[in-house]
Amino acid sequence: MKISISFPPIQSDKGVPLLTQNRQFQWFKNPTFIYPVIPAYAATLLKANGYEVFWDDGIAEQLDYSDWLKRIIQEKPNLIAIETKTPVIKRHWQIIDELKLLSSQIGDWPLKIILMGDHVTALPLESMQNCQTDFAIAGGDFDFILLSIAGFLRGKGKLANGVWFRENNTIANTGLYKLNSHSLDELPMIDRELTKWRLYACKNGNFKQTPGAYVMNARDCWWGRCTFCSWTTMFPGQSYRVRSVNNTLDEIGALIELGIKEIMEDSGTLPIGQWLEEFCHGLIERGYNQKVKIDCNMRINAIKNPELWQLMKKAGFRLILFGLESANQKTLNRINKNLKVEEIISCLKMCKQAGLEPHITAMIGYPWETRKEALNTLNLAKYLFKKGIVDTLQATIIIPYPGTELYKYCQKNHLLNFTDYDRFDQREQVMESELTTQEAKKMAQNLYTSFFSARFMINKISQIRSLEDIKFFWRAGKKLFGHLTDFNP
Repeated sequence: MKISISFPPIQSDKGVPLLTQNRQFQWFKNPTFIYPVIPAYAATLLKANGYEVFWDDGIAEQLDYSDWLKRIIQEKPNLIAIETKTPVIKRHWQIIDELKLLSSQIGDWPLKIILMGDHVTALPLESMQNCQTDFAIAGGDFDFILLSIAGFLRGKGKLANGVWFRENNTIANTGLYKLNSHSLDELPMIDRELTKWRLYACKNGNFKQTPGAYVMNARDCWWGRCTFCSWTTMFPGQSYRVRSVNNTLDEIGALIELGIKEIMEDSGTLPIGQWLEEFCHGLIERGYNQKVKIDCNMRINAIKNPELWQLMKKAGFRLILFGLESANQKTLNRINKNLKVEEIISCLKMCKQAGLEPHITAMIGYPWETRKEALNTLNLAKYLFKKGIVDTLQATIIIPYPGTELYKYCQKNHLLNFTDYDRFDQREQVMESELTTQEAKKMAQNLYTSFFSARFMINKISQIRSLEDIKFFWRAGKKLFGHLTDFNP
């Protein structure tokens, strides 16, 4: 059986879809290709169990749709798995129906299709009813569940929980998937060659040194309760699981041997406590801290011990990504961020003083915020850059994805301006707000330009030590220009 892990190209004048390994969907004019870690585990797990696997990322390969379609027909996989998100779900339904029609016309191409992703986890029946997909995965462990479906189609074993399927012209399901069914250490080390790692190694604004790579040491965030996060649909905080430290270190060593210079640890939040201390000491003891830089996601108030930040710096950490989201306590409470405004500056400063590079994310367009409150977030970002407390920023317009508590809140309070999924793409205000779409876009642009101060620029120039630094600033400049275009009012 040949199995394809596919990301069909979706062509649009909006840009390139940022779909893989992404919690918030966006179209980018200057494309970023992020390595899809869980589908990569799925491909590796399937291959390890004797299946022929075809890694088919038409987006990262920058194929046009007709060329991609010709290739998939030539490959004739028996099973195609497609990951989707809300703003492209309708297009994926169309693609699935087109593939099913082609397979029936060609005749010698028995084809089954699987649809998966946070949107499908939230609304599996919807996709089963709106296209001819054979299976819908309603659970975050695509890797383990895909192996179960492949075995079932081979006549070996039953379907895992979390699978919707067709049976006797009806739609059935196997019940709720339990995330504690598997330990992450059961997974084989990702086969980077099989999954074409070079496609994702350089075109990424986070990497200061290239080639870079992504890993996930946990699924997904130990807090896992933020009301806006689409991945809480797949990985609520109470189901947080962590790989063992040695398992993680072995993968880092393999990536170093591959020539990787920087690694993004993309768990929703990096494991902390004893795990983090053992991980840092392991990086130092194995000498990996001299060979590779580590980036990660972290909650602003998760680490309040300066010595731990210093240990992370010594272990080779560089970029720390923090979800700031808003400078208003009312908003932080409503999105269940578990963060106090008064913690923001001191905690970020602690990270910066350890020699690390803090990156913040901020969102615009909350339905309950006034213009003045939205400006508070912009002004705080300007202050953080002016004082040299943070290094970089990402701005987004908040989107209430189906399955999230924010979406349910909007439904209950009649705050959705529309329900057309195509428009859930940060190009306009999905929720009612005091801000117009034009104002929200302008404010997102202003967030991106908030670091423009003489002091900040002089500080950055003074940090240039190598040709790699110059290349990074050139790439960062292009990314910044792309983001400004993405939010052009």
